[in-house]
Parts: sequence; structure tokens; C-alpha cells
Amino acid sequence: MATDYDSPRKTDDDLNEDSLQELQARRTDKSSGSIDIDETDLAESLELPGADLSNEELSLRVIPRQADEFTCARCFLVHHRSQLATEKNGQQICRECAA
Repeated sequence: MATDYDSPRKTDDDLNEDSLQELQARRTDKSSGSIDIDETDLAESLELPGADLSNEELSLRVIPRQADEFTCARCFLVHHRSQLATEKNGQQICRECAA
């Protein structure tokens, strides 16, 4: 691309004050080079919240709570004993919930 060295150069102030039309033209120029994506292909890959997942199966191995773990009485998550903050009336509380 040829450069016209005789044309007036923009200062930093001029660069920050581009007109709305120039900005819109730049945005459309950048988007014109993008690849067209078929909307149906895109829609097939999306999962909507509340979608019917009744025919889907989830398979994962559940490991029982170990001897060095406890279940928090507030968040009901299983934590390692090192995360135990307090124990009141037999209820164990993790550090995150105690904070």
C-alpha cells in the first residue's frame, strides 16, 4: 500500500477524537473479513438453560467419604480435615463458611 507523505499527519489528540462515522466504518471493515458461520450449525451446539435432559445419562464414579474428610454442616461439601475451622455441637464447619 502506498503512503502519501505529503498529507497532513494526525496528532495524538486527533486520533482520540475520531468521528462516529469513521468508527462505524472501521467496525464494518473489520467484520467484513470474518468467516460466515451457518446459524443452524451454531444453534445445534448451544445448550439452553432448562433444556430437557431426561434422556441423557451421567456416568461418574462416586467415592465414599474418607476417614480424613468431613462434611460441612453449612455448605454440605466434603472437605479434607485440614479445612476444618470449628466444630460446635457435633456440627463441623469448613474454613470458607466460617469466614
